[in-house]
Amino acid sequence: MEEGTYQFYQFSNGIRVVHLEKKSIVGHLGVIINAGSRDELEYEQGMAHFIEHSIFKGTRKRRAFHILSRIEDVGGELNAYTTKEETAIYASFLTEYYPRASELLSDIFFNSMFPAKELEREKEVVMEEINSFKDSPAELIFDEFDELIFDGHPLARNILGTPETLRTFDREKILSFIGRNYHTDQVVISSVGAVPFPKLIAMLEKFFGSATPNLRTIARDPFKHYTPREKQLHKDTHQAHCVLGNIAYDNHHRHRVAMILLSNLIGGQGLNSRLNLALRERRGMAYNVEAGYTSFTDTGIFNVYFGTDKENLNKALKIVNNEFQSLRDSQLGNLQLSKAKKQLIGQMAIAADNHEELMLTLGRSYLFFEKVDPMSRVFEKIEAVTASEILEVANTILDTGQLSRLIFC
Repeated sequence: MEEGTYQFYQFSNGIRVVHLEKKSIVGHLGVIINAGSRDELEYEQGMAHFIEHSIFKGTRKRRAFHILSRIEDVGGELNAYTTKEETAIYASFLTEYYPRASELLSDIFFNSMFPAKELEREKEVVMEEINSFKDSPAELIFDEFDELIFDGHPLARNILGTPETLRTFDREKILSFIGRNYHTDQVVISSVGAVPFPKLIAMLEKFFGSATPNLRTIARDPFKHYTPREKQLHKDTHQAHCVLGNIAYDNHHRHRVAMILLSNLIGGQGLNSRLNLALRERRGMAYNVEAGYTSFTDTGIFNVYFGTDKENLNKALKIVNNEFQSLRDSQLGNLQLSKAKKQLIGQMAIAADNHEELMLTLGRSYLFFEKVDPMSRVFEKIEAVTASEILEVANTILDTGQLSRLIFC
């Protein structure tokens, strides 16, 4: 990422654009919407994800096959994802096909018809996705941990939905969700590629700028009341699976960067994370050990996951708790803190070198923070984290009395 090269624009209908011009033969373009599974009503569970699937199944002028072929016939890729708070549809393609990708994404976003026959077929696809998820306890446990943490709140619901709710979905209910949640001032178009900004804006103005303004007026239901819980479920698995964690900081909290750093130190992607060394490298007690932190509009969640032999479960839990206690009791030394910062900075720089992921990151940042910090500024924020701040965060988030725990055994 180069400093000073982000360019921004807002159409009169509220749709925003962020662009990073990069010398590359491949371009990346995405539409990111501030609407996800937490915006569903109870009987709509799984709707945001189902829309992500079915939005490709036909528009006013294209059938499903023609949507896929439009970009894939020229070697491009079309994709989408759904989270608790966002939905994205995006494409990667040779730079010369920017107009083709812009028009296609616009057609999908504004003109999807959700034909009944295609919806019924796609329900079966999502049903298989749900069943596949249920067969993977290492993935399923995270959804059930969300239910434990956010009990009774929309954030508790899993993104895929349930077979019961899925079967009730039809075009009318889909359009109701879209009408309630897809607002023009909550949409960001993100681009990374070798196209001049004026040319990009002229292109997007044609396909997105003329849409009727539809502004959001209703705020999300905030999550307010957290009660630590513990739960153990019998599962017919070879391993014991465990997640423990706590609510954490929201998108705009002053400790958010410190929390990212602490989470990475505990169980990030590096094989030298504290828990990977303690459980896997030194004792051979686990194959997969990880820590994660996700921030939302009004709250966040931190968790640690590991899978181990059932006979080693209590030992592993003790080791994890000992590591937590060490971080609560002892301030990191200068060398430890410096290494942790360098590791995170390096990981972020490498991730930014993936231009598709960079495009999505820029879009999310502009959508939720209304700005995009240059990488140099991001690095400055990481470097500004102090050992005393890490200690304060550890004593808040890793507080034994505030941790929840879920075990599949």
